[in-house]
Amino acid sequence: MRKQIIDVRTPEEFSAGHVKGSINIPLQDIPYQVQKIKTIKQPLVLCCASGNRSGQAAVFLKNQGIDCENGGSWLDLRYQMN
Repeated sequence: MRKQIIDVRTPEEFSAGHVKGSINIPLQDIPYQVQKIKTIKQPLVLCCASGNRSGQAAVFLKNQGIDCENGGSWLDLRYQMN
């Protein structure tokens, strides 16, 4: 089963490269996008540059009842998906 990837980097970082099919919701926007995120098919995989921001987002979203995991670096995810 293919999981939806949410990239929590900035729009500038995302536009420079990202996992094909991923959605960009910057970390600072996550609290304001919870209702939208709840409509996305779960489980979700969160990624960023190193795994730090996506880890923060995963903790927050899990506390909101969203089934998600920290996927770490988007580069590692991109490699795994190929």
